[in-house]
Amino acid sequence: MTTTAPRTWFVTGASRGLGRAFTEAALAAGDGVAGAARDVAPLADLAAAHPGRLLPLTLDVTDRAAVRAAVDEAVDHFGRLDVVVNNAGFLAMGMLEEFTEEEARAQFDTNVFGALWVTQAVLPHLRARRSGHILQISSIGALAGFAMTGLYSASKFALEGMSEALAAEAADFGVKVTIVEPGGYWTDLYTTGLAATEPMPEYAGLREELARRFAEGSVDSLPALAAEAVMKAVDSDDPPLRLLLGSMVYDVAFATSRQKMDTWAAWEEVSRAAEDPVPQPC
Repeated sequence: MTTTAPRTWFVTGASRGLGRAFTEAALAAGDGVAGAARDVAPLADLAAAHPGRLLPLTLDVTDRAAVRAAVDEAVDHFGRLDVVVNNAGFLAMGMLEEFTEEEARAQFDTNVFGALWVTQAVLPHLRARRSGHILQISSIGALAGFAMTGLYSASKFALEGMSEALAAEAADFGVKVTIVEPGGYWTDLYTTGLAATEPMPEYAGLREELARRFAEGSVDSLPALAAEAVMKAVDSDDPPLRLLLGSMVYDVAFATSRQKMDTWAAWEEVSRAAEDPVPQPC
């Protein structure tokens, strides 16, 4: 493992939750951070404690032009970009049938298109230096779809597919990509980071069952542990394309992968019979 310091980070959703933890870890390592968020007021204490090394940037990642301006401001301030963390996002909860078009598009505008706009804005700077590391903060929701988080999972599945392609496209320029898949952390994802649909009475029974399961509770981890893992990936000469954070998400990843493989194997004969290459019909 080697480290290159000081580095410059561009972190979206930097004012709270995991984004705040990533920002604190980078500053503790002696790096500089352009911390972007809709509300940067919570970053005032960090900016005061690290004068010149934290640049708070008020930013809505769904605004493509604003994203480009923020990235340019960060480069003008620090002179370079090394690590980009696409962390901004929110959770829209509800049954798929309940979502309005506006609610569905809002989920993708932030979680997918926001990450895309940031990625497009930073790539010219990273390509020019032929180095850099882009971290896409995904979720356990990208490993499987769950009732009431279908649109959120869909956005994270989309983010991961986009990021796999990005990794292949950026590799020739020396730019690395890591998809980070966190499990449960004590953040405000289920409070200020949560949006909910208008409940349909037809799903009342399922909602009650899900509420019962949630009431059993879970013990999440401190965001600082996720930041420690991310720092190890950033410091690595050979970071992974995917990084699972937590035992629970690790077990879910393997269980869902095995389930898919078992299903594929059970239907192998049908799958193979669906292919019989022939010349193009006239």
